[in-house]
Amino acid sequence: MPDRNLISGDRQPDDATFEAGLRPRRLTDFVGQSKLKENLSIAIEAARLRGEAMDHVLLYGPPGLGKTTLASIIAEELGVLFTTTSGPVLQKKLDLTGILSNIRARQVFFVDEIHRLLPDVEEMFYSALEDFRVDILVGAGPGARTHSLPMPKFTAIGATTRQGLVSAPLRGRFGLVLRLEPYNVEELTDIVLRSGRLLQVEIAAAAAEEIARRCRGTPRIANRLLRRVRDYAQVRADGRITLLVAQTALDLHNVDCYGLDEIDQKIMLTILEKYRGGPVGLNTIAASISEEPGTIEEVYEPYLIQLGLLNRTQRGREATARAFEYFKIVPKPQHRDQASLF
Repeated sequence: MPDRNLISGDRQPDDATFEAGLRPRRLTDFVGQSKLKENLSIAIEAARLRGEAMDHVLLYGPPGLGKTTLASIIAEELGVLFTTTSGPVLQKKLDLTGILSNIRARQVFFVDEIHRLLPDVEEMFYSALEDFRVDILVGAGPGARTHSLPMPKFTAIGATTRQGLVSAPLRGRFGLVLRLEPYNVEELTDIVLRSGRLLQVEIAAAAAEEIARRCRGTPRIANRLLRRVRDYAQVRADGRITLLVAQTALDLHNVDCYGLDEIDQKIMLTILEKYRGGPVGLNTIAASISEEPGTIEEVYEPYLIQLGLLNRTQRGREATARAFEYFKIVPKPQHRDQASLF
């Protein structure tokens, strides 16, 4: 007799949307971010009632929280076309001109990593966002002249993980500036259960909660871990994801109960064991574990700081008392007697 706590997957009719289907398509299906969803739902409904383009939206927050998903949901809710690009792709003004010249009325134009737009491309984007026109330079030298081409009103959505790098003039042209917050365990459990149904995998509620605890508050990581646990369940178990199967699979991938992976653990053990808890410089840590300093600073450190395991100080990185306790390492004295050096 099947376990009552097991949630069976519903068969999906369209296998072509296997990967993309994990993303919700409606605002009501989007889990979490209640305040943000309320603001968006009001703006979307108001735009629909007026039959106008919605205000430009800037979404910011850590990676993997659903900025791209929300952009596609906005287009779906408005019932308009959805065009997407990213800041690094737009290397020349001509690249942006080509896209903007094909924009239709009320269309949603999504720019990921908008903080990486080049200055001259960003300058051209200003007039499109504010005045709904594209300025094209014709000719060169003294005979050059500017033609201003009108555009239909559209909705631009920018996404960034680093709001501070978005220039003030660009940020000021967005009517809605919304921050995505990390998810709690309950919200992530709902996301894992929903993804389990879409992946047609049988998953226990306790197993979904275990995955939710280890995914660093990020739906993208939760879905990635679910796929790895599903693979383990199909190969080493009977295909059903129970709590024991989830724990074993996650341990096999070196994802601990806090969601720390192998690199996280290397960083902390380097600080704790090699440098007695610090302070130690970022470049020294990077050299010790053969990783780029920028990757450590932007990808790994924020979560370690959120957990209270690491502090950034003027002298360098320092492990906290909680880190010594979690990794079961006894703190060593920072200074030795000079006589003991000889």
